[in-house]
Amino acid sequence: MRVNVTVNGEPRRADNVWEGESLLYVLRERLGLPGSKNACEQGECGSCTVYVDGVPACACLVAAGQAEGRDVVTVEGLASGDELDPVQESFVEQGAVQCGFCTPGLLVAAHDLIERVPDPSDVEIREALAGNLCRCTGYEKILDAVRDAAAKKAVR
Repeated sequence: MRVNVTVNGEPRRADNVWEGESLLYVLRERLGLPGSKNACEQGECGSCTVYVDGVPACACLVAAGQAEGRDVVTVEGLASGDELDPVQESFVEQGAVQCGFCTPGLLVAAHDLIERVPDPSDVEIREALAGNLCRCTGYEKILDAVRDAAAKKAVR
């Protein structure tokens, strides 16, 4: 089957997609966008989180055919050209990136939170990131990064 999808603002097409293929596989292997990570393949870790029509979703749980005609934004699409999104900047500046495997999903989840709640409380941050597992950071630097990104977005 053929899947036509808009990814990060660009119309894209994937050919010879089999019925059981995930959106994550299509993004990584067919469209060359390796940002979203493949970790658990069960929607438990959040490393593959992308926006589908503006709503965060685990790309490993979305059948590729379900993405037909939809708008997908990956972690690569958060940046504007060479300018990182404040969430991406803050993760780097605050040392919230270690092995990097969980980072793409955390960035999308944090970006979504700040878009919905411009000045989130620590409880709101923790709740928004609850679906994303990290084994390296201990989360404190991630929380610092989200707080910092919210502050940056407030002044932009």
